[in-house]
This record gives sequence, structure tokens and C-alpha cells, in this order.
Amino acid sequence: MMKEKVVLAFSGGLDTSFCSIYLSQDLNLEVHSVIVNTGGFSAEELADVERRAYKMGVTSHAVVDETENFYNTCVRYLIYGNVLKNNTYPLSVSAERVSQATAIALYAKKIGAEYVAHGSTGAGNDQVRFDMIFNIIIPEVKILTPIRDLKLSREEEIKYLKEHGVEMNFEKAKYSINKGIWGTSVGGKETLTSHEGLPDDAWPTQLTKEGSEKVTLEFKQGELIAINDETFDHPTKAIQKLQEIASPYAIGRDIHVGDTIIGIKGRVGFEAAAPMVIIKAHHTLEKHTLTKWQLSWKDQLSSFYGNWLHEGQFHDPVMRNIEAFLTNIQQNVSGKVFVQLYPYRFQVLGIESAHDLMSNKFGSYGEMNNTWTGEDVKGFSKIFGNQVVIYHKVNG
Repeated sequence: MMKEKVVLAFSGGLDTSFCSIYLSQDLNLEVHSVIVNTGGFSAEELADVERRAYKMGVTSHAVVDETENFYNTCVRYLIYGNVLKNNTYPLSVSAERVSQATAIALYAKKIGAEYVAHGSTGAGNDQVRFDMIFNIIIPEVKILTPIRDLKLSREEEIKYLKEHGVEMNFEKAKYSINKGIWGTSVGGKETLTSHEGLPDDAWPTQLTKEGSEKVTLEFKQGELIAINDETFDHPTKAIQKLQEIASPYAIGRDIHVGDTIIGIKGRVGFEAAAPMVIIKAHHTLEKHTLTKWQLSWKDQLSSFYGNWLHEGQFHDPVMRNIEAFLTNIQQNVSGKVFVQLYPYRFQVLGIESAHDLMSNKFGSYGEMNNTWTGEDVKGFSKIFGNQVVIYHKVNG
């Protein structure tokens, strides 16, 4: 009798390792594991995950490389929008989850699986993102979520795996780490509290550089195309190069506190050296090249876009409308941005652009005016405040 197929979103961590054994041995299903690479894995790491998958007894294992597609369909708009959730978090994991869920759904459809499974708990955002996207793309496929359904703690998962003879670094497994091109999230017992920070050794990237270093980022219509005059054939390569330069300074570490989709507060640690530098550099360039009202409307739409993406609503057609706006407004966002890197921090020094609206042809702020007179300003000030003057004269 043929077993039914289940496609398992597999990372090789604690949760998905538990799922692979539970699905095959306890539920008697034919497990086909899939890892979706969004730019966070080296070839060696992917090979190691594959070895672990087969050790867990899967029937087949596949790697789906979504790195460039993830950038093209998602990351570019997070840069255009300078998206930082609660002014802190660059949506490192929440953004990649929609790309991963979509790729897994398409893979399940491709191999004709009866089930699709993920290792989300019942208390986080990922369960909603995965479930919702599976329901949109493969509504006929049943969803299995062993960790959520069994209400397992990490300690219970470790005990189960040990009972089944699994050998892994269980001390490291105490931290949930998700790595992609747009940053790495770190969750552990400290992030379940409101006051504890993560210990230094919990961060995947350690401080290995001292002193400081100047980096030049070049953007063309909002996209990062070059670093230190080295041009790349795709922005993903530029992001990875900047990550290679900046991450040894341990830049971009923080803990994000936010409202989850299901209505509770949550904390997660993250390190995102390249994303944080890119967003701040890009934003500085925009402040020089966009007008006041372009910046104002873009900030409002970008905030909505980031929140809706965070909540897994990537496939809502309104997202395509906002992406069209964000793309259009980048037409003059081209130029170089100069950044100084230090241990644990960085500073945007300034920009150079043919589209820089801060030109001394028109005047120098606080110094000199070239295109108006003092009398012009006196008249402007009187008219600009006239409505409020009338209000106070009438109402006292």
C-alpha cells in the first residue's frame, strides 16, 4: 500500500527535525523535505542540511533557490520603502516567509502531495503566514503542523529526538535561528521575557573587526548596484558583498518588540548588517533627491506595505499597486552614499548625486538666499499664516 506524500518545509533545525521523524514514523507518511534558500545558506550549509534530512528518514530532499526571485518580488520594495517595522526591524524573516511558503506550495503541487507541513508553533506569526499562503495557492492540500497541534515545548522536542537516537547540537538548538539575504533572526528563552538581552554567543556573527572603515554604496533608481566602485550584475550580489564587509563589525544587532498577527506581543533578536546599512543609506539619498510631498506619501504607503507584508498578505493585489508607486518614485534616486563602519554601529556621512535637490544655486540653509529677497519672505510669511491669524482674531 502506497504511503501518502507530505511536503515538509525543512531547515534542519529542532522543529523541522522533530516534524520529519514524527510525520514518517508516527503518521506513516512519505516525507519529502524542501529547503527554500533565500540567500542565507552557503553550498556547504545546504549540503549539511541535506545530510541531516536523510538521517531523519525523508524519502527525498530538494533545494529551491529563491534568492533572486525573493529580491525581485519583495526585497527591492523593502529598500524602496525604507521599511523598518516599528522603526526597528527590517522584516528579515517575515519577508522571506512569504517567499518560502509560496515556493513550498508550488513544489507540493508539482509532486502531487496530499499534505504540506511546517514546523511553526501555535504562538507565532509564521503559522498564519504559511497557512494563509497554502490556502491561497494549494487549497486542496491538507496542512499538518505537529509542533502546534501537539503544543510542544523545545524541551519536549529535544527529549523526543533523543529517544529516537537523533544526534545534534541540542545546546545550539535552544536558539531558533533563521538566516536569509535580508537578515538573521534569533529567538531563545531570553526573547520570551521583556527584560533580558541575548548573550553574546547566541548571535550567529561575532565581532571580528576593530577600528573603522569607509564604504561607498552606489544606487541606480533605488537599487544598490555597486560597492566601493565594484559593480554587480544583480543587487543580491551587492547585498551579499556588503554583508561580507559589514557583518564582522557586528553591525545591525537589535531586539524587535512588536504586535503579532494573532494579537500578542512578541520579541525577537536579529542581526542585519547589510539591510540596516542599505536602508539608512537609501533613505538618506531619498531625502536629497525627492520632494517633501513625495517623501510624505511614500512614508505612508511604505508603512502600510511593510505591515501588510509582515502579516503575510503578500498576495493581496493592493501590494502590486503600492509596488508600482514605489518603483515610479525611484526614478531620480541615483547616486553614491558614503558610510563609515565601526564596531556595533555605522554612520551615514553624506551623498553625491546629479539629482541632489540640496543645491547652493538656490540658497544655503541658514546662510544665504539666491532666488528670493527678504521682502519676498516677509510677504510669504504673512500670507502663509493668514488663516491662523484670522482664526485667533475671531475666537480670541
